[in-house]
Parts: sequence; structure tokens; C-alpha cells
Amino acid sequence: MHDKLTRQDVQKMQEELDYRRITKRPELLEAVKVARGFGDLSENFEYSAAKKEKNANESRIRYLERMIETAVIIEDHSGEDEIGLYDKVVVYCEDIDEEETYQIVTTMREDALRGLISRESPVGKALLGHRAGDTVKVTADNGYSYEMQIRSVEKGQDDGSIPIAGF
Repeated sequence: MHDKLTRQDVQKMQEELDYRRITKRPELLEAVKVARGFGDLSENFEYSAAKKEKNANESRIRYLERMIETAVIIEDHSGEDEIGLYDKVVVYCEDIDEEETYQIVTTMREDALRGLISRESPVGKALLGHRAGDTVKVTADNGYSYEMQIRSVEKGQDDGSIPIAGF
């Protein structure tokens, strides 16, 4: 699978990868070494915790390497009045009589609890390319569908303020 990411996404992942390799890896290796010196490894909680943290870091390194290696670089080509990547969108859903605000982001930055939705999600796909005043139909993975009216669109850009998930 190839994730569609921006150059900024890949740059942020590379920064995290460099940090984990250059700074964090030596620190964690030293913590394992120190904990090993505390005695019997079978009853050594510090050793187990240090190994667990070291392994988690190595796993994240492998994940980031794979993501960077397979990334497909995308750019936003939406029109001035069309919804595109990083735009903030206010929508009204009549079914639940609620207004919600979303920002369209790449999969690496999605965080639904903060209103950051992936361009690959059902809502993101439905909104992209539309304009304020349009009504869009969203079909969830389970087949449930509903309509949302787009109330307003605020053009956005990748200013680096939206963190990459996990960093």
C-alpha cells in the first residue's frame, strides 16, 4: 500500500526517523545496558521496561522507513472556491441537527477527535472538490449514508502546525 503524502509529511517523518536513530536509539541501548547490570534478568523490571521501550522505538523506525520508502507525493490542486487539502470546512448534518468543523489532512495527520479528517476517509472523499452551499452524500464503510450541507470553507495550507500521528 502506498500512502498519499505531502512533501511536508515526508519531511516531518524523516525528522522523526533521524531523531529516533541518532538520539533515542543510543539512549535506549544505554538504558538496557544499565538495567542489565541490576542483576537477575528474570526478575528485573527495569530491564524488561527498557527492552520494551527499545523495541517500540525500533518498530517505529521500521514503520517510518517503510512509509517514506513507499510514499506517493501529492499536491493540492483545488480551485480557489473548492475544498482541498488542509482546508477547514464547516458542515451541517440535518440527521443529527449539528454543525461540525473539519480540516482535510493526509492519512498521517488524521485525528478525528481534533476534527482532522483524512482525505481518504468517507467524509474527506465526499467533501473534496465541492464548494460552500453544496450538499454532499457521505457513505460510511458499513453502508450507512447521510447528507451534509457545506456551510463555509476556509482555505488552508500545510504550515507544519498539524503534527504527524505518533510524534
